[in-house]
Amino acid sequence: MCIYVDAPVIVRSIAYKLCAGGKFLTFFLCFSEYLVCLNRRICTGGTDDSVLIGFSAIMIAFANSECQLYAPSVPMIVPVSLGSRSYDIVVGNDCLQNAGEILAAFQPISLAFIVTDPNVRHFGHTDRVADSIARAGIPIQRISIEPGESVKSPEGAFAFWETLLEYGADRKAVVVTVSGGVLGDLGGFAAATYARGIRFFQVPTTLLAQVDSSVGGKVGINLTGAKNMVGAFHQPLGVLIDTDTLRTLPEEQYLSGLGEVIKYGVSLDADLFRFVEAQVESIKRRDGAVLQKIIADCCRIKAQIVAEDECETTGRRILLNYGHTFAHVFEVLSDYSIPHGLAVVMGSMCAARLAWRQGLVDTTFVLRQIGLYGKLGLETEYPTEFGLERMVEAIVHDKKSEFGKLRLVLPTGLGQCRVVEGLDPQHVF
Repeated sequence: MCIYVDAPVIVRSIAYKLCAGGKFLTFFLCFSEYLVCLNRRICTGGTDDSVLIGFSAIMIAFANSECQLYAPSVPMIVPVSLGSRSYDIVVGNDCLQNAGEILAAFQPISLAFIVTDPNVRHFGHTDRVADSIARAGIPIQRISIEPGESVKSPEGAFAFWETLLEYGADRKAVVVTVSGGVLGDLGGFAAATYARGIRFFQVPTTLLAQVDSSVGGKVGINLTGAKNMVGAFHQPLGVLIDTDTLRTLPEEQYLSGLGEVIKYGVSLDADLFRFVEAQVESIKRRDGAVLQKIIADCCRIKAQIVAEDECETTGRRILLNYGHTFAHVFEVLSDYSIPHGLAVVMGSMCAARLAWRQGLVDTTFVLRQIGLYGKLGLETEYPTEFGLERMVEAIVHDKKSEFGKLRLVLPTGLGQCRVVEGLDPQHVF
């Protein structure tokens, strides 16, 4: 539920999201009338108890409900603090046209390569970004690549490098990815390696990319038997997220993104998990205000961890990989026919059941996770035809393994997890 405040001169709309324990309050105020009334009383030296009572009631409601101020019409800024490589994640509604203004702050730019796929271009998202950048006086060159995990390969990277060379990319060029996570990873990797590194900027158009792959600077490509095995840490200039792009997203891709959202809640933020539980119907409707809050919350969680452990040297960043070790197995064995986020759902349940067998969580924890997945229409069971032998063979190649030993992120409670090492691959599924 939202509280909409009408104040034409100051803001068009402000929504107060009340999400403590799933309890919600709905009421409407005419804020502009309060301002007029208050101004009149101040000018005449009088007071207006109705103004004071009205604002007092709001403040009491906020205090009692532990509400959070939320303005869906105003972009939310999530900083990623990395010293000289710090940047902002902008999360808004109907904000693709801001890309040019944001990039202009990083001039001089010799050429902006707008990387996209035909699906994103079809819905007009690419043109809105490209036109905005062109209006900012930055030369542009569009590059269209067919979507699919198969392009995220050594061959795909080589073709990308050749394209940059063909169009005369120099070290003042910028790669701008207007796409989902696959092209974001590929474009970022090409930028990290071409001419020993050029700048790039992310405009993720899928929920999965918005809450995960576009944030934190991990870029890379796959090898035949292992996902993301070749890559780099290369931070973008910034990230621009427009929830309106989710309106055109196919249902399977939308559900895939929700798999990553719930991952954050289960392993790192119990409040986020409870919020998703309380907002299931709004999430199914793809409500822009609810999605803006969810995406910003996920980005904040990841940004904080990245700031603490950018290159996975302290063990903190690995906690973002809850369910991913199993998920990468399912992706590889399905030849990437299982979308990443849906594989994360299956992998998260493997991790949850393993944690239960290890005595780290109780049955209620596992069932609550299954229940939320079910309400959102997410499949939790991996295909049985993969077979234990093939899954074990695949999981030992996970890049997070050290000295031949598995390192898995397992939950210890809602919103809590830790790394467990030395597990026998034969007994983790």
